Amino acid sequence: MISLLVILALIVIVVLYFVGVYNGLVTARNAFKNAFAQIDVQLTRRYDLIPNLVETVKGYMKHERETLEAVIQARNTAVSGLKAAAANPTDASAVAQLQGAETQLGSALGRLFALSEAYPDLKANQNMMQLSEELTSTENKVAFARQAYNDAVMTYNNARETFPSSIAANMFNFAPAQMLEPAKPEAREAPKVSFT
Repeated sequence: MISLLVILALIVIVVLYFVGVYNGLVTARNAFKNAFAQIDVQLTRRYDLIPNLVETVKGYMKHERETLEAVIQARNTAVSGLKAAAANPTDASAVAQLQGAETQLGSALGRLFALSEAYPDLKANQNMMQLSEELTSTENKVAFARQAYNDAVMTYNNARETFPSSIAANMFNFAPAQMLEPAKPEAREAPKVSFT
């Protein structure tokens, strides 16, 4: 009778342990999904600023239509990538697609700002200065949100890969999460938005 109680107690302890591990994995997964939602907020703000920036620049840079169209196209691609990744932040291919779109957008914005240096009236435009300041602030917020997301992904991935929680992670199909990093080392730099 005592041995039956001991076996039953051990079974209860093991079950409670796996319930705790499962709940910890769910909490970690929800934390990285929430962190991605914060990136979503900042990137959406960034994407909303870009059409205003293009409209401001358009009057000054009449001969740079190709560059302006490239910025708008890159922005639209990034918006689509963000929607796909936001719908399922656990989808590694959607996150990778967003990373690629962000790299293209950063490159297009960099070309736009490099060309704008040739237009002194544009650099002095009050609206342009305000937009560039907002874009710089948003870039900083995106960087902080990306860091928080990557920290949450690391915590989640560590929880799902370490023993014995890896057993529960495999039993309940907890997929690994993808970190959000620029695809190329040169893409790690924020676009230059200084007009001084």
